Amino acid sequence: MFSQKYYLTILNQLFLLFFFETVASAYSVAAPQWGFYGHKRINRLAVFTLPPEMIVFYKKHIDYLTENAVNPDKRRYAVVGEAPRHFIDLDAYADTSGRTLPRMWKQAAERYGEDTLALHGIVPWHIQLVKYQLTEAFKARDARRILKISADLGHYIADANVPLHTTRNYNGQLTGQQGVHGFWESRLPELFSNDYDFFVGPAAYVDSPQKRAWRAVFDAHMALDSVLSIERELTEQVGETRKYGFEERNNLTTKVYSEDFSRKYHERLRGQVERQMRASIKMVGDFWYTCWVDAGQPDLKSLADFTLAETDRKAEADEQQSWLKRLLKVRSED
Repeated sequence: MFSQKYYLTILNQLFLLFFFETVASAYSVAAPQWGFYGHKRINRLAVFTLPPEMIVFYKKHIDYLTENAVNPDKRRYAVVGEAPRHFIDLDAYADTSGRTLPRMWKQAAERYGEDTLALHGIVPWHIQLVKYQLTEAFKARDARRILKISADLGHYIADANVPLHTTRNYNGQLTGQQGVHGFWESRLPELFSNDYDFFVGPAAYVDSPQKRAWRAVFDAHMALDSVLSIERELTEQVGETRKYGFEERNNLTTKVYSEDFSRKYHERLRGQVERQMRASIKMVGDFWYTCWVDAGQPDLKSLADFTLAETDRKAEADEQQSWLKRLLKVRSED
């Protein structure tokens, strides 16, 4: 007979798995994101852009980089200061193009104040910070930190390439299109990305990571109008009844955008989701490679035998449980 402790442990693990796989959609109104599927795939495919000197290490740990691509979303509601790292509301500033925003954090904070910047998102500035952290991890030859920061950096870069991460109307809530971010970022990739061409070529050195991060959000923002206008036009044409359907997920009947509506929308976007996923993959690989070069191209073969010790795995499990506890505390106080 199994002990009560055994059953409680199993139940706890199942709850954590279910919770983290569904929390993104449960709170999607406030959390624009690629979805767990998209983030994992972007990090995984970025590994194959790396040169032989790096891939020997990254390929061995590809499962870690894949699974931990979603850690920033898991922390989003539990860690103070995490949420603003995923987006930037370019249309919240007087210059709607955002082109007069200071590219350096210090100057931006002096002009607008850190509270205002946090309110409207800091993803391009945060990418620069994490790029520096990864470079330092390479210099220190700290395999655990290299993996952890690489996974996080991939997440933030992918978020910066999402059009709905660049606007206050992140979920269509200002235009009567509630739910559009989950539709674009999660539903479409899950349905159609198996047909995408993800060969993006080898990683290349980024001369100015700062400019590259800002270019990503500006390019994504330029695609925003079609994300919203095409969805609105298609809804008017097919009607609300044909727009939605129901699917079984986690033994629950869930309302989703119908496959027919999704296909029509996807076709009218003319490859937009594929382009943004490709841009994400290439940019992640480029930044990983740039951090390694800037660190002096340390020999990663010497780190190839690194494996996460049991103490490391326990520390990560404890950290994720702490996120959950803080989240449950926050939700109970709402």
